[in-house]
Amino acid sequence: MADRSRGYAHRIDVRAPVELLWRGLIEPQLLAQWYAPGARIDAKLGGSYVVRVDRDLEREAHIDVFEVGRRLRLIYMPPRELPPSHAVMIDDFILNTEGEAAVLRLLGSGFPMEDAWDTYYQRLRGGWGQALARLKVCIERLARA
Repeated sequence: MADRSRGYAHRIDVRAPVELLWRGLIEPQLLAQWYAPGARIDAKLGGSYVVRVDRDLEREAHIDVFEVGRRLRLIYMPPRELPPSHAVMIDDFILNTEGEAAVLRLLGSGFPMEDAWDTYYQRLRGGWGQALARLKVCIERLARA
């Protein structure tokens, strides 16, 4: 029987150039302002993306898709503290422009349905909503400067 999984979707509209929003996703100094201080990012196809969200949660990913200003897809290593799973956890950041706004869609997928994964999944789903709200504020502030 195949493992069942769950995901999440978020969207923000940012009054800024899409290029600036893209930089907010891949430049450690900007990432530190809204999400994860001390991020280690090798921003290229096949590169790595390591963030410490807080003292208890570090996420390590492989950059599977890297289309400058358009798309960043991360495939995460499974967390060591949770039961093994065959699921593949992915965050897919898709950027485009609608009118004068840059739009970011985040599609997360591959989170196992097992009870042991509930807290981790809920933490990420809710945490991304809050983090993306901070990203919007950060990038709009930079665009006005």
